[in-house]
Amino acid sequence: MLLIADSGSTKVDWRALYEDGTVKSLSTEGINPVFFTSDKITDLLRTKLLHQVGPDVNEIFFYGAGIVSLQIKEAIATCFKSIFPKAICHSASDMLAAARALCGHKAGITCILGTGSNSCFYDGVNITKNVHAGGFILGDEASGATLGRKLLSDFIKGLLPEEIEKEFFKRYQLDYGRIVDAVYKQPVPSRFLASFSPFIYELRSHPYFNSLLRTSFDEFFKRNILQYDYKNYPVNFVGSIAYYYVDMLRDVAKSNGIELGKVLKSPINGLVEYHQENI
Repeated sequence: MLLIADSGSTKVDWRALYEDGTVKSLSTEGINPVFFTSDKITDLLRTKLLHQVGPDVNEIFFYGAGIVSLQIKEAIATCFKSIFPKAICHSASDMLAAARALCGHKAGITCILGTGSNSCFYDGVNITKNVHAGGFILGDEASGATLGRKLLSDFIKGLLPEEIEKEFFKRYQLDYGRIVDAVYKQPVPSRFLASFSPFIYELRSHPYFNSLLRTSFDEFFKRNILQYDYKNYPVNFVGSIAYYYVDMLRDVAKSNGIELGKVLKSPINGLVEYHQENI
């Protein structure tokens, strides 16, 4: 059995590819090795995954946020080996997952716009250029986490329109102390910040959110995509923010002289196709 994982900070999409061609779909909570200990990852694999796929896994491709160094790759492999001892383990960034899912073996510009954001130029085999994402503090323009951060920043400083502030407090009952604790003391703050995405989407037609979204998308294009050869290669997106705001994203892209290519909600089905072609 071949096991493929696309892991974000919020959830992991898994696909088990059996020898008879059957594909099994399942999901677990997100695995981010930057925030999770090896013991926590191993426990999650044992309790949430093993009983669903069984022990007979021959090869694993794990794509995820936080796969940023050889040390992390080795730690992930050790976690998988402890649960699936027969498996050959590969791990790579969520950026490569997006590139393979969107472009296959063709060259193109690939972007992630979900809980986090990122971008790269992919030559059909490898990522050859990457404008560093920076995370939700230093970058991650237009991501769910950054949109949430901007919303919370305006909330705590009293800068939200009155009707938005009232609705936000009614729904979430948050005060300054709880917000600061969640962002600076609790694990996976990006997940907390991105949790306000449904609220933003629901009220997206309000002038405040319309401006917030358009400004954020413009920042993403200007601070990232304009550094690539966007005039000669398609600009493709994967992720929930890109998927649900595709019309606005396309409009802001056009204002920057950029034409969008594919836009997918998730890379997992594209990854299945990619690996089936390479079996």
